[in-house]
Amino acid sequence: MELIFLGADHEVTGSCHMVKAAGKNLLIDCGMEQGEDIYENQEIPVAASEIDAVLLTHAHIDHSGLLPLLYAKGFRGAVYATEATCDLCRIMLRDSAHIQEFEAEWRNRKAKRSGAPEYVPLYTMEDAVGLLEQLVPCGYDATVTIFDGIQVRFSDVGHLLGSASIELWLTEEEETKKLVFSGDVGNLDQPLIRDPQYLDKADYVVMESTYGDRVHSAERVDYVKELTEVLKRTFDRGGNVVIPSFAVGRTQEMLYFLRKIKTERLVEGHEGFRVYVDSPLAVEATSIFNKHQYDCFDEEATALLRQGIDPIQFPGLTVSVTSDDSKQINFDPEPKVILSASGMCEAGRIRHHLKHNLWRPESTILFVGYQSAGTLGRAILEGAETVRLFGETIEVKAEIKKLDGISGHADKTGLLKWVNSFEPKPKRVFVVHGEDSVCDSFAECLKEEYGMDAYAPFSGAVYDMMADSFVSEGVRILKRREKPAAKRASTVFARLVAAGERLMAVIRKNEGGANKDLAKLADQINMLCDKWER
Repeated sequence: MELIFLGADHEVTGSCHMVKAAGKNLLIDCGMEQGEDIYENQEIPVAASEIDAVLLTHAHIDHSGLLPLLYAKGFRGAVYATEATCDLCRIMLRDSAHIQEFEAEWRNRKAKRSGAPEYVPLYTMEDAVGLLEQLVPCGYDATVTIFDGIQVRFSDVGHLLGSASIELWLTEEEETKKLVFSGDVGNLDQPLIRDPQYLDKADYVVMESTYGDRVHSAERVDYVKELTEVLKRTFDRGGNVVIPSFAVGRTQEMLYFLRKIKTERLVEGHEGFRVYVDSPLAVEATSIFNKHQYDCFDEEATALLRQGIDPIQFPGLTVSVTSDDSKQINFDPEPKVILSASGMCEAGRIRHHLKHNLWRPESTILFVGYQSAGTLGRAILEGAETVRLFGETIEVKAEIKKLDGISGHADKTGLLKWVNSFEPKPKRVFVVHGEDSVCDSFAECLKEEYGMDAYAPFSGAVYDMMADSFVSEGVRILKRREKPAAKRASTVFARLVAAGERLMAVIRKNEGGANKDLAKLADQINMLCDKWER
């Protein structure tokens, strides 16, 4: 009876763990790595066709995104998840496959011109559709026997619609061990979805530690008040409020706040303002939220439903599905709210709305989620004066604002509350799904302050639950890093590009200036080009 650590160990993304018990091979999550990861995930130690089932904690791509690849390699077992998670996967994995195919098509157009080898997508739409046929929806709190000697139960963990902790009862040779996977533990008092459910018994616990080194603000932020102030200030100037928002989860939370603002007519003088949701994925996700109102929403949202009020629908809300719908938004001269993906401005329709609004001092770009290093959203938030969009240099003159405090993850206090609910204490707690130092510090906290046997394993570690000991402790396999010389060259080239963008900004700023001055500047630029072309 073994627990094998394969991904998101001393890292935040790429969650994947394997359980071998009762003669079966199970995967818990099969996620895609995203962002700047440090350590190598391990290959699954058996062929995909030998995996008997997958248990999925929730639909986020860093937990579900490699399932179509698993299918492409021969997996044909069942994928057990909550009903809402299954529904979200049906749109999110299709969307991921579309991105894979689109990127391959784009790369291969370039490769054809340069003679480079063909780029093969990670997986195709056919793989995603095939995998989706394997989904088996499960209700919350129902104990299901999936194989002889293996029972499973999903408990609401309050992170995303349908998210769950997974309880596993494993029986071999008449001895049963209980193993719990936390999944991503949700933050308290999120709009729409319920707070995390706490469990009370386990032999072994595998728990996340994403925010295991920080505490959210003790003061509860009044998001309705803060958002109202941004809307009033911007609409008074005649501008738009553009919100880069993740399609699943964050968009629906913003609609919840906006419904309250419109219903209570809080934006004085602009009570009839329009709200556009411009993201096909967000539109589909919102429909799924509506479908699961009664089995996933919290008491406050459910109370509204009992009054006949839809908590994320309201007059003045317009959804844009086609590209023509999207283009028409920017022909509407009235001040409005535009919610569009992607949340970090790296792709999607949000980039068009930034192009039309970043240069307008009267508009506001409102960030409502984390912006990773190296993304366009991070650059704008950190004060970039110009950005490049669709081959154009756009000056950043809009008001840039961040709505602080919104998070779908529990902080250190919330994580401690979740793990301390177990009574008696688990035999061992395995700390995963956090940055390198955070995994170690959170495990140390559990040991020193709470008397738990806690450990932060690396990918490749194997734990024997019958013998209560590690068979292998895994290794710290660092990913290949860019050579220092290459990294310096990349940095210098980035400086050169920035200088070129600054030059273009200066040129445009002097449009209409004296002919003599413009001619002198043009001559100097041409002389410089001549020098570097030699």
